[in-house]
Amino acid sequence: MTAPTVPTVQTAPSPRSSRSAGSPGSSGSPAGPSGSPRSPRSGDGRPGSPDLLRSVFRQHAAGVAVITAQDGARPVGFTATSLNSVSADPPLLSFTIGTGASSWPGVRDSEYLGVHILGEHQRELAGLFARSGADRFGGATGWNPGPHGVPVLDGVLAWLVCRVVARVPAGEHRVIIAEAVAGDPAGDGRPLLYHQGRFNALRD
Repeated sequence: MTAPTVPTVQTAPSPRSSRSAGSPGSSGSPAGPSGSPRSPRSGDGRPGSPDLLRSVFRQHAAGVAVITAQDGARPVGFTATSLNSVSADPPLLSFTIGTGASSWPGVRDSEYLGVHILGEHQRELAGLFARSGADRFGGATGWNPGPHGVPVLDGVLAWLVCRVVARVPAGEHRVIIAEAVAGDPAGDGRPLLYHQGRFNALRD
C-alpha cells in the first residue's frame, strides 16, 4: 500500500529527535558533599558535537515504544525512544526513524502506523525490535492485524493506530508526525524506560 503524498518540511533537527536506543555516552555526575547529585560546572561547556548530544541524552530517561507498519505483505517494526505527544486537538504525535533503517521503507510508504507503549515486562521485546537482522514478528512475538491492517502487538500498556500527516527531513532521519485514529490505553503494568543505554524499570 502506498500512502498519499504528505507534506515535507525542511527544518533543523531537535536534540530529542536525534536520540535512539543504544547510543553511547558518558556516565552520570558524582555526588556532591551533601550526597545530592553534583550539577554540571557552569561556564562555556563543551563545543556542540554528536558525542556531546549523545552524552547529554544518556542522562535523559525516556519511555520505550515500538512502531509497526505493514510493508506490502509483511509486517515491520522498530523500537523507538523518541516518541512525543505533539498536540491534543488534533491528536498528534511524533517520532524519528533513520532513513537507513530496515523499517524505513514500510514507514515511508504506509498511510497508517502502529504505536505501542511497552511495559517493564517487555524488555526482551524492546531488545528484539531494536536488534538488526532479528525476526521481529517471529513466533516469540504476539500480534494481530488491527485497524487499517496495522500490526498491533499483544500485552502492551497502550497502543494507537495513527495516520501519517508529515515526514520531516532531519539530517539522516525523518521526523514522522501522525494523527491518532484508534487505540486502547487500558493495558496493565508499569512503563519500560530507556536510560544510560539500557532498558530499566520505573522506580518509586
